[in-house]
Amino acid sequence: MPSERVTDIRSPAGHPYLLLALAALFWGGNAVAGRLAIGHVSPMTLSLTRWILSGLIVIVTARRQVVADWPVIRTRLPYLAAVAGVGFLGFNALLYFGAYSTTAVNLTILQGAIPVFVLLGGLLAYGTAVTTTQALGVTVTLLGVALIASKGELATIFHLRFAFGDVLMILACGCYAAYTVALVRRPQVSALAMFSMLAFFAALLSLPLLGIEIAAGQSYWPTSQGWLIIAYVALFPSVLSQIFFIRGVEAIGASRAGIFVNLVPVFGAALAVWVLGEPFGWYQMTALALVIGGIVWSQRK
Repeated sequence: MPSERVTDIRSPAGHPYLLLALAALFWGGNAVAGRLAIGHVSPMTLSLTRWILSGLIVIVTARRQVVADWPVIRTRLPYLAAVAGVGFLGFNALLYFGAYSTTAVNLTILQGAIPVFVLLGGLLAYGTAVTTTQALGVTVTLLGVALIASKGELATIFHLRFAFGDVLMILACGCYAAYTVALVRRPQVSALAMFSMLAFFAALLSLPLLGIEIAAGQSYWPTSQGWLIIAYVALFPSVLSQIFFIRGVEAIGASRAGIFVNLVPVFGAALAVWVLGEPFGWYQMTALALVIGGIVWSQRK
């Protein structure tokens, strides 16, 4: 993680608050893209082409950094393959499959559970203490997740009747949290060099899953709209969001920049309503407030 140095936000390099807000906006659009992809590009075709395209973009722009960092990278290839499989491939594949059986509003609001899972993952993996304030924030956030999963009828939780897509999205959040926790042990290389290697392994690991999709008769070649969706997810949620977030962290510090991740479910829900015309009911509004409120509360000092 870059050091928490503060730079002038008026510099020509860009305004960090704008860059961080755009990163959250593009990430929020990933779930909407998953819903738009239905019927235009199959989930694993979307995943494979996304990581191939985004990896090529980054390698072209950061090839010197990759070459410079290669002596370190080659000693950590199994680690990079594992975190790419869990965080890049696992998260997005589950999201794209989940989009077939739940709304983009639900997909984006449920992503608000990722910081909670990260907190719990840190406790399990490293014994990181959870304060009373954090525990209260976790409880409130999980209540919001439960409200979404039960579609506003919390009594259904006891009968385990959930939308399959919501369950897949919760599993996806667990994957991304595991990836985030694992980054504590990341190799000391540039962020762009590491991203290019993660994109490479995500594309490589997508191949056997694509083979299963083809064997099951569920794969199909992208339509013209499918290629537009691939271009969007490769360029915006993958490359530009990562670069903008890195620049934002460098400018204002990791702790301050991390708060902007809370905007992902807000932007995602708004885009789902605006672009897809999805309904936004009382329980989704309440769940969004609980998820965001719980995260903000858990991050209080």
